[in-house]
Amino acid sequence: MKKPPIIWLNTSLFALTLLGAITLVPWRGMTHGFEAIEWVAFVVLAFASGLSITAGYHRLWSHKAYKAHPVMRFLFALGGALALQNSALHWSSDHRIHHKHVDNNDKDPYSAKKGFWYSHIGWMLREYQASRYHDYNNVRDLQKDAIVMWQHKHYLSLVVLMNIGLPAFLGWLNGDIISMVLMAGLLRLVVVHHCTFFINSLAHIWGSQPYTNKNTARDNGVIALLTYGEGYHNFHHIFENDYRNGIKWWHYDPTKWLIKSMYWAGLATDLRVVPQERIESAKLQMQLLRAQDKVAHLPNCDEIIANFQAEYDLMKQHLMAYYQAKKSLIEAKSKQLSYQQLNLQVEELKARLLAQKKNWNNITAAY
Repeated sequence: MKKPPIIWLNTSLFALTLLGAITLVPWRGMTHGFEAIEWVAFVVLAFASGLSITAGYHRLWSHKAYKAHPVMRFLFALGGALALQNSALHWSSDHRIHHKHVDNNDKDPYSAKKGFWYSHIGWMLREYQASRYHDYNNVRDLQKDAIVMWQHKHYLSLVVLMNIGLPAFLGWLNGDIISMVLMAGLLRLVVVHHCTFFINSLAHIWGSQPYTNKNTARDNGVIALLTYGEGYHNFHHIFENDYRNGIKWWHYDPTKWLIKSMYWAGLATDLRVVPQERIESAKLQMQLLRAQDKVAHLPNCDEIIANFQAEYDLMKQHLMAYYQAKKSLIEAKSKQLSYQQLNLQVEELKARLLAQKKNWNNITAAY
C-alpha cells in the first residue's frame, strides 16, 4: 500500500529542532556553559507551554471541564503558541475526534493501535488526515470564543514571537541571547513536544486499566511525571469531562492543581467532577471482569462466576446505598437541617460497605 505524501514542513521542523537540541545545546554547554538563570527559564517556559496544552487546549477547550477567565484563556493561547502544537481550534478538533473514535484506525487521528511511532509523531509527518481536512464542525462552540479565534488567525506570528522573540528578549536581559535561545527556546521546545506526545503514545501502551478496558488508554504515574499529570489516562478516557486526571491526593497532577488554584483565585469556575459512586462502580466492574477471566479455565468456572456475580451485585448495592446516604447528608448540612440520624446512617452504611469490600477482595483473591 502506497504511503501518503510527506508533510515536509512538519518533518523538517521536528527533524531540525531535534538535531539542533542534541548537537548545538551540548556544544554550547561545553564551549561556553549555561548559567542558572537559563536553566530556570528552561523549566519555567517548559511548564508554561506544557500546562497551556494540558490545562488550556486539553481540559478547558477540548473537554469543557471548567470555565476560565479571559486573562487565563489569553495566557493559554500564548502558551499554546509557545508549545508549537497547532492552534487551540485545530488541536481541540483533532482531540475530540480522537475521543469519539478512539483506537479506530480509520478515524482516530493518532490511533495507538497503529503502533508507538505512529501515535507519537508519525501521524503528523504524512498526509494521513488529508481526506478529512478540517471544517471544524465539531468545535463550533470554540469558534464563538474570541481568544481562540484570535490565536487561530495569528498563530504563525505568535509562534515566532513566543519561540524566538521571548527567549531572545530574556537572553538580551541576561546578556547572552544565544544560550537563552538554545536552552529556553530550542531544548525546551523539543522536550515539551515529546513529553506531551507521550500522552498519545505511551499513555495508550504502558500502564494499568483500573476503570475500563474498552480502549487502549492506561494509567501510569511515571507518564504523569512527564506529561504534567496527564498520565492517568485510563481514568480520563472514561471520565473525559472531569477537570482532574489524578483523582487521589498523592497523584502528581500539576494541571489539576493549577485549575484548582485558578478557582480559588476567582479565575476559573464550574469545575466538573465525576460523582465518586460512578468512579467506584467503574473500578468494581473491572474487578469483576478480571476475576471472571482468572477462573474461566477452571472446570467449575460457571459456579464460581455466578458466586462472583452475586457478590458483585451485593457490593454494588452497598456502594449505591452509601453514596446516596452521603449525598443526602451533604444536602441536609447545606440546608442547615438536623442531620444526626443521617450521619449515623452514613457511618453504618460505610461500615457495611467496607466489610463487603473486604469479603469481595477475599473471594476474588482466592483464585
